[in-house]
Amino acid sequence: MTEVAQDTGAAGASRNTPARISVWAAFLGAGLIAGIFLTPMFWLLYGGVYTFLVFAFGVVAIPAGHLGRRRGKRLGGRDRGVALLGIVTGWILIFFSLLLVLAYAGLLAGLAFLADSAS
Repeated sequence: MTEVAQDTGAAGASRNTPARISVWAAFLGAGLIAGIFLTPMFWLLYGGVYTFLVFAFGVVAIPAGHLGRRRGKRLGGRDRGVALLGIVTGWILIFFSLLLVLAYAGLLAGLAFLADSAS
């Protein structure tokens, strides 16, 4: 009975939590991007919230992915690929959030130009 308890304790201790956090943050950020494309009207209404959350998930995914890669090296390669996926997706999320800021600013500038030329 004690061997089973020790085995489950060892399996729980060898989890690569930063890699899992990284991939979850990347997954949630990608879900927000899908939400932006599926419901563009919500992005127009709440663009700042969507953009901030995409950026925040990217900022969480990158350091957690690096920690997960380091911890994965100590754990014999466990979840290193997942951590790398989180790092790459985190950088894509940050790049996409910057594109969203530029798109939102361009939309507002275009509307201001149209309003100015109409009067």
